[in-house]
Amino acid sequence: MKNQLILIVGILLFLAGVQFRMVESFTLSEKSSHFVAAQVGGQLQQQSVWATVPGNRVVAPPRWLGLALMSVGSVLTLKGIALGRGG
Repeated sequence: MKNQLILIVGILLFLAGVQFRMVESFTLSEKSSHFVAAQVGGQLQQQSVWATVPGNRVVAPPRWLGLALMSVGSVLTLKGIALGRGG
């Protein structure tokens, strides 16, 4: 059971990393923008990851984030496969 969980988490992290490498930015809807603004507050204005357009927020993740997620996902996937084979 543990090896299956590690394998699934590894695959999901790897795919999330691929997604972050393929896109330049994400545009949140107005509802999502209000939710994020309510949760984080004024801290978003100081971070370079967030840009503001009227009504929506644009998330521009750094380029290294995709590679980091892909690396961690690859290691976890291989570890899950190795645990499944009795290693």
